[in-house]
Amino acid sequence: MALLRRPTGPSPTPQDISMKEENLCQAFSDALLCKIEDIDTEDWENPQLCSDYVKDIYQYLRQLEMLQSINPHFLDGRDINGRMRAILVDWLVQVHSKFRLLQETLYMCVAVMDRYLQVQPVSRKKLQLVGITALLLASKYEEMFSPNIEDFVYITDNAYTSSQIREMETLILKELKFELGRPLPLHFLRRASKAGENLKQQYYTGYTESEVLEVMRHMAKNVVRVNENMTKFTAVKNKYASSKLLKISTIPQLNSKAIQELASPLLGRS
Repeated sequence: MALLRRPTGPSPTPQDISMKEENLCQAFSDALLCKIEDIDTEDWENPQLCSDYVKDIYQYLRQLEMLQSINPHFLDGRDINGRMRAILVDWLVQVHSKFRLLQETLYMCVAVMDRYLQVQPVSRKKLQLVGITALLLASKYEEMFSPNIEDFVYITDNAYTSSQIREMETLILKELKFELGRPLPLHFLRRASKAGENLKQQYYTGYTESEVLEVMRHMAKNVVRVNENMTKFTAVKNKYASSKLLKISTIPQLNSKAIQELASPLLGRS
């Protein structure tokens, strides 16, 4: 999800994107010509899985991901900082759970918020307004029945009016040119989970283990920080501690030696 740390470094150039697109195109178009199992071959009877087009769809999503990338330092020099954003996201996770919205809605909310913050300076007083409006927009996009705007006013303890939320909604839509559709972490997670085994997963995701290692380390660091009470941002852990979500955040593997070793370089531990 958007809570995951994005890779550091400069934004990709048009040449980088072009080369990446070409490589992705080659990888996905060769799916039936190599010895890698076609994980979509048995889905032809289910029109929702789009087995005839799914490889092209994911190729397009990867291209779109690069075109809509967020600069890892997009808050540098702004009135708001990463900690303020983290507080807001932690609160949005709680609001999302309270409203019982779809997982996709939360991911899109954070994506919309970050894309807007990247291009528009926002004062501290209006940061929560941007966040709650992004959740409203994401709800309209993903949910069959979106909460009413009055519900969003209430959840902010009347810090903002309906008119202010509508005004911010207009500003965000204009700035993003109404282009809300984008690939979400959940889309790629489902694809990678379907591939399953290491070789197939590498083939269908387009990433080697070494390429995802840095992100894995940051995820492990966040897990350790939460489990060792080194942070106040615990909304995600609390959410996934519920029986409805199989108490996945309480499994012993999250306190394993493997997690500790992954996180240790970023925690300054030997």
